[in-house]
Amino acid sequence: MRFPSAFAAAAAALALLAPAALAADDGPDLIFRKSTVFKWLTPNDKLATYGIDDSVVEGVACHYTVPEKGGVAGMFGVAEEVSDISLACRQYGPIKFKDKFEQGDVVFRERRSLIFKKMQIVRGCDAKRNVLVYMVYTDKLIEGSPKNSTSTVPIMPWGAPGEAAKCGDYLKG
Repeated sequence: MRFPSAFAAAAAALALLAPAALAADDGPDLIFRKSTVFKWLTPNDKLATYGIDDSVVEGVACHYTVPEKGGVAGMFGVAEEVSDISLACRQYGPIKFKDKFEQGDVVFRERRSLIFKKMQIVRGCDAKRNVLVYMVYTDKLIEGSPKNSTSTVPIMPWGAPGEAAKCGDYLKG
């Protein structure tokens, strides 16, 4: 009966590694939640606001608000979430580009259903106006959603007088 002991050892190893894997990917920061629909005996429907930092553009943060389904499906994490997502991105410090990027590069991605739907925040650069452009949208395996939100971040000098970085200098191609 080697199989059960090997299975138990593998399960124990996974149990020890799982918290480390979760800690490595912190995901977005939950800022707050507000209930929108009261449900008896199951979680309420809510609006949740999260914050993320742009991993390529230091000094820019985005905040987005998403509806979160309650009820039995929401309680077990199998509810398909709606595509109504709002987005606001702002400069909060000096902007420094860590790497070159392409128009439409993904900044953040999150599942919005068990299998088929995901939300994405993507970044672009309006080089003519020196403005970073962020867009959030959802897509679905079969059909996407036209619902989207756009936010812009004009690149301005921060702190000491000087010239601001130019996002066009960091576009690939």
